[in-house]
Amino acid sequence: MKNYNIAVIGGDGTGPEVVREAVKVLDAAAAKFDLKFNYTNYDVGGDRYLRTGEVLPDSVLSELRRFPAILLGAIGHPEVKPGILEKGILLRTRFELEQYINLRPVKLYDARFCPLKDKKPEDIDFVVVRENNEGLYTGAGGIVFKGTPNEVALQESVNTRRGVERCLRFAFEFSRKRAKGKKLMLCGKTNVLTYAFDLWERAFHEIGQNDYADIKREYAHVDATSMWFVKNPEWFDVIVTDNIFGDIITDLGAMIQGGMGIAAGGNINPSGTSMFEPIGGSAPKYSGKGVINPLAAICAGQMMLDFLGETAAAKAIEAAVMKVVREKIQSLSAGKMGCTTSQVGDLVAEAVG
Repeated sequence: MKNYNIAVIGGDGTGPEVVREAVKVLDAAAAKFDLKFNYTNYDVGGDRYLRTGEVLPDSVLSELRRFPAILLGAIGHPEVKPGILEKGILLRTRFELEQYINLRPVKLYDARFCPLKDKKPEDIDFVVVRENNEGLYTGAGGIVFKGTPNEVALQESVNTRRGVERCLRFAFEFSRKRAKGKKLMLCGKTNVLTYAFDLWERAFHEIGQNDYADIKREYAHVDATSMWFVKNPEWFDVIVTDNIFGDIITDLGAMIQGGMGIAAGGNINPSGTSMFEPIGGSAPKYSGKGVINPLAAICAGQMMLDFLGETAAAKAIEAAVMKVVREKIQSLSAGKMGCTTSQVGDLVAEAVG
């Protein structure tokens, strides 16, 4: 029996509710595939901040480094000013644990839930590889003359050769391993962001020509990519992009796959601690009502298993989610599923077993 130590952060709002169902499904997979998960729960989020003034203590971050994976529910509290928790927990964890890849599968399980006309599951199945440690989110910049008519605000996009190259290499390797279309598209804005994306584009073609000749390389501006997500999602296989563009286009990807209720993501350090989460927010208005959709958190658990090398267990969870979505769920939206939060978890766990 293989043992895995997993850190669990339920977080805010409905986060603990969806994580509870993800753990339920993970335990069902563990029973079937002779695995054991040892969970350590951490009190991190808005409630702790309001109670103690602590966002993410250094001692907690130090402990998180010892785990191969973190399962996160959600971060965001209505009584905490926006930015405090997001920067202090999410960005700090991603940056300090060098989770330099944000991995976002975009996969449609049931055509009923796609807002695009005549698009089927075979049309929407691609992955976005987003650089997760640089770009506009480094916090470089500042404000002078704040609150005056002469106020100046600067927010700088930081792109290093090291950061760009390791992201591109991950994307090329992922495209090779995925072996679907063996296509990798760089999404950028070379016609306007001529410094940052000159670096991205040169590195993209140099690495591709030298080390990944078997992978077809493509390029598209971010605005064209957004249009094609809606018009021709079947064109895409693997997309690689920077931090800000990746943040934006993955939310659009979530909508065409059925919404935030089914969208999961991984913050990956290929050789260290990685963190997996539903990409939706904490949805505090639904907290405690038992109506939130836990499937995105369950899919985050599935991504975690795949990262840990438990491919068979990961595939079993994905197949179970697909079965439940197609046969048992009326909607992917909170309060409209036709099942409670815990009932959805039970259905997926049963399908896994």
